[in-house]
Amino acid sequence: MNGRDAFTGHMRSSSSRAGASMAMVSMLCVQLGLAASVGLSDQVGAAGAAWLRLSWAGVLLLLIVRPRPATFRRETLGAGAALGVVTAGMTLLFMMSLTRLPLGTASATEFLGPLGVAVARSRGIVRAWALVAGAGVLCLTQPLTGTVDPVGMAFAIAAGGCWAAYILLTQKIGDALSGISGLAISMPVAAVVATLAVGPEVLGRLTAELLVIGLGLAILLPVVPFALELLALRRLDAGAFGTLMALEPAIALVVGLVVLHQVPDLVAVLGIALVVAAGVGAERSGTRTPLGHLDGAGAAPELSDTALVDPR
Repeated sequence: MNGRDAFTGHMRSSSSRAGASMAMVSMLCVQLGLAASVGLSDQVGAAGAAWLRLSWAGVLLLLIVRPRPATFRRETLGAGAALGVVTAGMTLLFMMSLTRLPLGTASATEFLGPLGVAVARSRGIVRAWALVAGAGVLCLTQPLTGTVDPVGMAFAIAAGGCWAAYILLTQKIGDALSGISGLAISMPVAAVVATLAVGPEVLGRLTAELLVIGLGLAILLPVVPFALELLALRRLDAGAFGTLMALEPAIALVVGLVVLHQVPDLVAVLGIALVVAAGVGAERSGTRTPLGHLDGAGAAPELSDTALVDPR
């Protein structure tokens, strides 16, 4: 290997390490934001905490990106609006699950949504990872003991379904727009949907202090994590990024233990480990070749999609 090749290899290695670090920090921000939102839920309710984050995120992205609707095709705007609806559903449902489930259990259960998409896009033996994930969910729910709240599980599963729809819609928009432009369409729509759903019952409980807390949480989640994921995707291929994101249920377990003092039993730990293993195995086999963007709303990042991007 000559000096030039060695230098190029070193630069690629450094870029990969930087991308991996960004992805890990992003996941940590997501889980810390969710943990902090649990405390806010005591004052404005789970749906109210989700509404505050979505509303501030929508405002911030409109101010930062300043999207021009005239530059987007009607089909792209429609997909962006649909993405906003499922983003609101996912955020509201997941926050409601956290009032009944430990953070690690809720995150691992919701993760079945993107995992299902990754497995469905794969072929042959790769689909066996669905069985591994199923075993993990059985460990988490422990149906024979009846220790897990079934309503909380239903909320988490529904949130996972919204996450799966988010993936498919993100791929559609990702083929037409740069990632940040798509989010500037979807997040304001998500804010409007959340306002229509829960705003009236929350507005009377708001104070100036809660508004400031909501702004801080919106920056922690989703604004900063999305920016970090966008930068990470420019340094990692989809398989590597997806494998890292599959570690999120494990990070949720640690954050739940340290921040919320939620101590899991050994069976639950095994369940999360199985879900993580299924996510790693499925995503390592599910790389997608990105397509060029169609609309003139900004240059595309090197990768326009990954199955495991977390927008919450």
